[in-house]
Amino acid sequence: MKDIEKIRDFFGHDRYAADTGAYIEEVGENYAKVSLVLDERHKNAVGGVMGGVYFTLADFAFAVASNWQNPGTVSITSDISFIGVPKSGKVIAETELIKDGRSTCCYNVKVTDDLGTPLAAAKIVGFKKQ
Repeated sequence: MKDIEKIRDFFGHDRYAADTGAYIEEVGENYAKVSLVLDERHKNAVGGVMGGVYFTLADFAFAVASNWQNPGTVSITSDISFIGVPKSGKVIAETELIKDGRSTCCYNVKVTDDLGTPLAAAKIVGFKKQ
């Protein structure tokens, strides 16, 4: 899958991420940048952004980065810290590969708004099923 449109089509079958509005901006070697535009469905009972939005976007970024070249990696542990509130209406998650082993991998995911405001930080460990 080298063409970004083919990658978007493949991951469009990730129904939960797609239904929340997640969009693949960029892909690269063990890298992905995904985003979503916030709307009313992303708010919690007190009007803030539901933490699950940040987690979903971080998990989706991990899934894209670890699978777009060679599908078969699933997350086995995820740790996320919520550290900020958005100052704009667009949320972005970017991945950084920390370790790529024979059967496991580890990624850091940074979640920000499009102004660069830090919103969440995640570490996700994956298992390579192949």
